[in-house]
Amino acid sequence: MPDLSFETLKILPLARAETIPSSWYVDEGFHRLDRRLLFSDSWQYVGPASDLAEEGAYRADTVAGEPIVVVRDKENRLRAWYNVCRHRGGPLVTDTCGTARMLQCKYHGWTYKLDGSLRGVPRFDRTDLFDKRDFGLTPLQVTEWQGMVFVNLGRGGSIEETVRGITDRIAPLDLSQMRFERRDLYDVACNWKVYVDNYLEGYHLPIVHPELCDLLDYRNYVTETYPTYSLQYSPLQEGDNIYGTPSGDAFYYFVFPNLMLNILPHRLQVNRIVPVTRDRCRVIFDYYYVRGTDASMIKDDAEFSDRVQMEDVEICEHVQRGLESRAYDQGRFSADAEPGVYHFQCMLKAAYRTALEETTVDRA
Repeated sequence: MPDLSFETLKILPLARAETIPSSWYVDEGFHRLDRRLLFSDSWQYVGPASDLAEEGAYRADTVAGEPIVVVRDKENRLRAWYNVCRHRGGPLVTDTCGTARMLQCKYHGWTYKLDGSLRGVPRFDRTDLFDKRDFGLTPLQVTEWQGMVFVNLGRGGSIEETVRGITDRIAPLDLSQMRFERRDLYDVACNWKVYVDNYLEGYHLPIVHPELCDLLDYRNYVTETYPTYSLQYSPLQEGDNIYGTPSGDAFYYFVFPNLMLNILPHRLQVNRIVPVTRDRCRVIFDYYYVRGTDASMIKDDAEFSDRVQMEDVEICEHVQRGLESRAYDQGRFSADAEPGVYHFQCMLKAAYRTALEETTVDRA
């Protein structure tokens, strides 16, 4: 447990609150705590359900530092397992995605059915008191929402509880009818919380993203907060734009702790922020489009999004260096422009407080 106290976890009203201490962004102990506390017990985005439509289709990933694999079984159910053989920890799959009739360990060849049960065990005839039924794969929670697949390593509530209200708000747009197009990856030299903080406010847009300001009606940019997520909303500027509509809305949803749904006319962009080290994260960008969207619009959107992302990468890496400076520890919030950052940091404090209370009880 890193250095935490109930005093630093106190939540004050936005107008009087300070930002979280710089140590929460730079200390190794917080990186380990975040992985165990936040990412092991929340719904983590894996990818499009369309990639797992056929029997035997699988997708491998790493969640909270754990190797996992999601597969479509013979009964057309999604199943999720730790990508770890019960023999000596070898991998069941080493490719990111593919199809298989069985899952076979790439180390010693133990073979598992798609339902996770152990089927084949080479050269174990002389091993005493061994029952294959005791060595099935270790399961995870898995679910599908709006054409996207999520897993949960813990015992958290349903995905519907987490995202309640989003589909109603964006209607008549139906995310489940969008088609997956592509995945981009960005490695960023900053703590994952720096990237989230940056995402959660439009305060920096005029300075860092002037081209994005030309798209959004910045004067009507608002932030709304809910129990498990926040929304930044803006109408688009009237006139021509790359999305081929003279008007429309932009919805930027952040679902705690690390999921972003960026919804513009004809397009959904899903971001998952993956902590790598205390000062590095990887950002997954998955693009979905309404079926029939013009190829030129998809190309223009990808290029525009990449320019915006590279602007964010640059500023976030500068901020990480600033947070590691002896000149900085805590700051203050703009009550007008940073309610989303404040909301995220309050949720972070609440999660840390739970961990501290459990540690205090254990010590007692």
